Amino acid sequence: MTARSDLDDLGAEEALALVNEGNGSGTGGGSGRQGDRPTAEGAAVPASTGEGVYDVEADLPGPGTKGDLNPARPRATPWPQARAIAERAARQVPRTAMAPVSVPLDAVLGLVLAAPLTALTDLPSFDTSAMDGWAVAGPGPWDVREAGVLAGHAQPEPLTDGSAVRIATGARIPYDTTAVLRSEHGRTDDKGRLHATRDMSHGQDIRPRGQECRSGDQLLPTGTFVTPAVLGLAAAAGYDTLAAIPRPRAEVLVLGDELLTEGLPHDGLIRDALGPMLPPWLRSLGADVIAVRRLGDDAESLYAALKNSPAELIVTTGGTASGPVDHVHPTLHRLGAELLVNGVQVRPGHPMLLARIKENQHLVGLPGNPLAAVSGLLTLAEPLLRTLAGRAAPEPYTLPLKDEVHGHPHDTRLIPVVVRGDRAVPLHYNGPAMLRGIAAAEALAVVPPGGARPGQELELLDLPWAAATEAGVCFT
Repeated sequence: MTARSDLDDLGAEEALALVNEGNGSGTGGGSGRQGDRPTAEGAAVPASTGEGVYDVEADLPGPGTKGDLNPARPRATPWPQARAIAERAARQVPRTAMAPVSVPLDAVLGLVLAAPLTALTDLPSFDTSAMDGWAVAGPGPWDVREAGVLAGHAQPEPLTDGSAVRIATGARIPYDTTAVLRSEHGRTDDKGRLHATRDMSHGQDIRPRGQECRSGDQLLPTGTFVTPAVLGLAAAAGYDTLAAIPRPRAEVLVLGDELLTEGLPHDGLIRDALGPMLPPWLRSLGADVIAVRRLGDDAESLYAALKNSPAELIVTTGGTASGPVDHVHPTLHRLGAELLVNGVQVRPGHPMLLARIKENQHLVGLPGNPLAAVSGLLTLAEPLLRTLAGRAAPEPYTLPLKDEVHGHPHDTRLIPVVVRGDRAVPLHYNGPAMLRGIAAAEALAVVPPGGARPGQELELLDLPWAAATEAGVCFT
C-alpha cells in the first residue's frame, strides 16, 4: 500500500497510475505516446488464457496465440519472466538466420567469436629479446661486436663464448646466446669490453619461442566478445579475418503525428526524444541499426513498413496501448504475428510488447513515453539482441540502497540510480515521460512490488555508459 506522501514523492504521472489502479480503472502511469495524449499505459495486457497461458515455472509462454492480439486480456507478464521469454525467443531463431560470417579484423570489434581462436603460429615465433641491451655468450667480461641486432632483421650470426652484441627489444636472439644484459645493467671499460653491474641468470630477458602459446593452441573459446585486446591477440596469432556472429539488424519506427525532429515544441507538437536516443542504445546492445523511420499515426504505413522490413528486430515507439491511433496491435494481427509478451508487470513501461512476425524476425513495441521506452528496451530488446548476437548475459549483482524507494503495489519498478561507494543512490525525475534522471544515471535499480527500504539489496542493470559517467553529477 502507498500512503499519500508516497504519491507526492512519486510525481504526478506515477501517482496517477497508483490511484487509478486502486480505483480499479486499469490505467497506468505513462501515456502510450511521447506526448500527453491519455492513452493508458495499463490498457495493454497480455493474451494469457486458454492455450496462451504462460508457464511461470518454465519462463516460457504456452503455444503462441498467433494473430490473437486482443489488448483486453486480463494479465500482464511478470518482469523476470518477460526477459526470459525474450531470450528464449532469440534462441528459437534458426541458426541459418544468423550464420557466422568472416569479418576483417578492422570490422570485427564488438562482435562475438563464432569459432575458437586457435594459434596459427608459435608466440613468439622465434627467440626474442625482452629488453634493449646486449646478447651475451658465456661469462663476462665480453668483447662487443660492432654491428647490432635490430628487430625485423634476419637471423643474426651466432655468438661465441666471451662475445656480445647490441640487441633491440623484439630482435631475434643469436644462436648460443646465454642471456640478455639490460642496457642499465652493463658498462664498458676503456678497452671497450662489456661488464655486468649485477648478477645475471641463464636465459635472463629472453622470450623463448612458444612462451605464450604453440601453434594449434586454443587461445580463446567460441563466444568470446571481441575487444581491442582480442584484436591484438588475433593479429599476433596470424589472423587477417575472424569467424564471428553477425550483428542482428534492427529498424526503428517512430510513430506519432505530434513529433518534431528539430526546434522547440509548439502548437501541441513535441520533440521526438526516442529517434535520437534509441539507435545508439541499440548499437550498444549489439544491433546494426539499418534505418530510423518516422511514420506518424498511419496504419497503412506501419503495415507496409513491418511487412517489408528486412531487419531481424523491428522496434516501434508508441502505439502499443488501445487508443484511437494506436495501430501496433491491429497491424500485428493483420500480419498474423505471434504475440509472445503483451504487457509487462513493470513501471514505467507496462504496455510494452514482444511479437514474432516471422521465424527470424521479432518486433519489440515500446511505449511512447521516453523513460517507459527505456524500460521496454532493457526488458525485451536487450535479452533478445544479446542472445541473437551471441553475447553472454551479464552477471547479476546487487547493491544496498541509500534511500527509501516507493514501489508500485503489484509491479516491479525500474528507477535510475548512481553508484556512490557501495550504495545505489536513487535519482529524482524518474517519471515515465522524464529523461533527466536516466541521463545522469549509471544503472537502473529493480525495485520489487511495495518498494524498498534503505540498506535493502537491489539488483542493478548497468547502463552502457556507466564507466564514463561523471562522478560529480547526481540529481537526488
